[in-house]
Amino acid sequence: MTALEQRLGHAFRDPALLARALTHRSAADPRRKMLDSNERLEFLGDRVLGLLMAEWLAERFPEEREGDLGKRLAMLCAQETIAPIAEELGLAEALTVPPAEGRTGLRARATVLCDALEAVLGALYLDGGLEPARALVRREWAAALEAPARPPASAKNRLQEWTLGKGKGLPEYRMVSQAGPPHAPVFVVAVSAAGREAEGMGESKRAAELAAAEAWLAGLGR
Repeated sequence: MTALEQRLGHAFRDPALLARALTHRSAADPRRKMLDSNERLEFLGDRVLGLLMAEWLAERFPEEREGDLGKRLAMLCAQETIAPIAEELGLAEALTVPPAEGRTGLRARATVLCDALEAVLGALYLDGGLEPARALVRREWAAALEAPARPPASAKNRLQEWTLGKGKGLPEYRMVSQAGPPHAPVFVVAVSAAGREAEGMGESKRAAELAAAEAWLAGLGR
């Protein structure tokens, strides 16, 4: 924990907060209804990240309109951005999971890493307020914030812009299936647009929707 605290830039007054932030729900105590897992801290940390990122974007891009800031916010708070940062910080190695789950590669799942980093931000906020969380965000997200010259659009946004531009209405998403254990679900979602359908798979409903939109757009290219 000391090495991780050094990477986070904060010495916890309450080390139990950091320990809970690093406890995956598969390792939680069912007798306590899994309240000793990192899920509640992840819920809080997600909001902390959104607030700090919105504050930073408004400061960094004073000439951009709300819509462009929103696109940047969505990209910087997306799993695809958060998971590599969590891996770089070493959260995968620090996560508490049952031995059997550790052998399946659970620690390396993007959704697990994303949730863990958001839980750490929640723990930082509870232990020291916004400042340690702000310092971590501004340090670890700096490259991602400065990388794109223009705010990127997600596959769902690009698909919606295409269909509306062609007068085809809004894409429609529907759940096809959900499988796997509660701590490692697999979602399959289909998207229908302009008379054509495509499917996508992901570790969350949102990830599956993005994959379905990407598949639909790839078909458009073909």
